[in-house]
This record gives sequence, C-alpha cells and structure tokens, in this order.
Amino acid sequence: MLCIALTVITEFTKSVLHFDQLFYNSLAENLTTKQIENILTLQEKWKWVGYIFVPVYVLLKTLIIASILYVGVFFFSKKEITFKALWNLAIKADFIFLLVPVFKVIWFYFFQTTHTLSDFQSFFPLSAINIIGYKDLETWFLYPLQVFNLFELVYWLVLSYYVGKLAFTEKDKGKSMDLGFKIVASSYGSALILWIVVVMFFL
Repeated sequence: MLCIALTVITEFTKSVLHFDQLFYNSLAENLTTKQIENILTLQEKWKWVGYIFVPVYVLLKTLIIASILYVGVFFFSKKEITFKALWNLAIKADFIFLLVPVFKVIWFYFFQTTHTLSDFQSFFPLSAINIIGYKDLETWFLYPLQVFNLFELVYWLVLSYYVGKLAFTEKDKGKSMDLGFKIVASSYGSALILWIVVVMFFL
C-alpha cells in the first residue's frame, strides 16, 4: 500500500505541476530543443525502472530504520521486541511522509504558481528552509534545513509512542512515551545526524 500510494502521488505531482515543462525550462539555457526532447523521450522509455525502484527504496529504507531501532531496543528496553514488530512500525510510520508531496502540490498549484524546477526541488513544506530561503544558502546547508521539518517531528513522536508501547513493562507504567523517545533518539536520532553529516560532506 505504501509503494502504491507513493507511486500514485508521484505521478499525480508530475502531471498536475507539468514536470516535463519544468524540466524543459531548466535545461533550455544549456541544451538545444532536440537534445531536451531526446532526454524526455529517454525518460519516458525507461519510466518503468522508476516503478521498480519504489518498492526497493521503501524496502531498504524501512529495513534500515527497523534495524537501527532494534539496536536502540537492545540497549534500552527490558522487554524483548521482535524485528518484525519494529519493521511493521517503520512501514506504518513512513506513511506520514506521503503528506510531503501532497503539501508541495497544494503549495505550487494554488500559491506559488510561477516556479522553476529548482524551486520545487528546494522547497520542503513546513521546514526551516522555507523560513530562511534557499537562494542565498550554500548547497551543503540545504539538506539539513529540509530535514528540520514538522513531518520529521511527527515521525519521531509516532515512532516514540509506538516503540514505547512495544517496550512497555509494568515497571515503566506511565513512562512508555519517555522510554520510546529515549530509544528513538539514541538510535534513529543518532543515525539521522550521522546521515545528515555524510550528505553535507558530499554536497
């Protein structure tokens, strides 16, 4: 369901916001019309590869997050939690990020109707980058400011709540959310910071 929803929303976004035209405009200064048309034709021909990539991406992402949470559970939970339960939680929590492209479509369709491909790629709804703006920023600052967003916060809270419920024991009564947040912050939080640093380094 997550893969299907992600694919449908992605295709809907491309259609509503006329992605081909945005892509064409972004390349128009450097390439000829014929070259751009060849690129668009090639993209259309190999579009099916993208459909295959979606489940692979979702699988790898959720497996990695479940693995990271499993490490946190191993160190901080007194109750045994199966990897399958954490993977199931990681898949369900990832539905939160489906709202990101929906918000982007709403913004660019109704509010910022005149935009470029760069505007779309740099925009992340309800994030720090929209407060600061991206045009005067160094490239390596873009990603961390995009990650600092309301959806990520909600994702943390959802993970914390359900991990806390899974790790809950009678001794932890009334503290399941605190326990869950401790596990998520120490495992997923640490991994996220490391990932941001790596991305910033390569940018």
